[in-house]
Amino acid sequence: MATMRDRLIDAARVRNRRGTVRATRITPDMEENAGSGALNRPLDLASNDYLGLSTDSRLKAAAIAATERYGTGARASRVVTGTLPLHNDLERSLAELTGQPAALVFSSGYAANLGILTALGGPDTLILLDAHIHASLVDAARLSRSPITTIPHSNLTVLNDQLAHRTQTRAIVVIESIYSVLGDAPNLLEVAALCTTHDALLVVDGAHGVGVLGAGRGGVYAAGLAGAEHVVVTATLSKALGAQGGVVLGSEMVREHLVNTARSFIFDTGLAPAPAAAAVAGCRIILAEPARVEALHRVASLIASSCQVDRAAGPVQSIRVGSPDIAVKVTERLRDEGILVGCFRPPSVPDGISRLRLTAHADADDARLLWATARVTSMLQEGT
Repeated sequence: MATMRDRLIDAARVRNRRGTVRATRITPDMEENAGSGALNRPLDLASNDYLGLSTDSRLKAAAIAATERYGTGARASRVVTGTLPLHNDLERSLAELTGQPAALVFSSGYAANLGILTALGGPDTLILLDAHIHASLVDAARLSRSPITTIPHSNLTVLNDQLAHRTQTRAIVVIESIYSVLGDAPNLLEVAALCTTHDALLVVDGAHGVGVLGAGRGGVYAAGLAGAEHVVVTATLSKALGAQGGVVLGSEMVREHLVNTARSFIFDTGLAPAPAAAAVAGCRIILAEPARVEALHRVASLIASSCQVDRAAGPVQSIRVGSPDIAVKVTERLRDEGILVGCFRPPSVPDGISRLRLTAHADADDARLLWATARVTSMLQEGT
């Protein structure tokens, strides 16, 4: 009989053979060299800090002040004693930013996605997932005990057919405002129209769209769908907002339902004070400083043109490479030269194609950026 140790050894062998081994890596400090004044830090083309807010002095000051006032943690579930005045401030700020009637903050974007689908799903609800949807939503659909159908990426013909011929009473369509692998965006108006026609709820994961699309107010806002009764938005606060946590945005009725039924909300400790306060500051900055979002898109266009790839809708510019081994080798060589890029390979990529992801940041230096993209292009041409 095989032991657990045997199973783990076999699994490790498979990962090595397929080139899918992953590991936690310590990222070097992103600080200036005090002695020479020269930048002694890697060039970040991998993180999700799209607007550079995670190191903004105003967010840091807000986080420090919140910690001094409330302590380091929320100390309990939001439905016990874990709801602080900060949480209400943050929910109002997020609703204002996105144009939504109400918001409910979770401890992470993952928890928010788990919460919405498990609370609204069930055996009588068909959940239709785009093939490129985030893993958290796949997990949420499975946990909801709903029947699940996967729709080929952005294929509205198949989506319409599945909605029209479903046998379940209810349906939930799940898409993203910007997809994390290809960086592309769906036609939200057309998807929302199909949902209206077939009496389905549309859940839009705005993790990569809030702070990016619609002058930073998100893809749903940009499409004119903010406040639509049949549209719910989820998002993380750890990308463009520069903090941490997650949120579900929709009607007051949806919020009330989640407070009473979402297990990842009820049985989880509330978001800590520091990231909550930082996210409030992030919301205000995005509304007050639209030039940050404009700068982000300019940098994204520069990356796409210099790497000779089609410009994606958001910050992530995706470059196809050959095997997973090549993707890993190029990523490691770039890291050795002080260039951090994302490496996506099976099973993280839904179509099985390995890619490098170069992520734009609003505060990028053009000269360093062009040097980095030239090195990326050169290494890929070498085939190493």
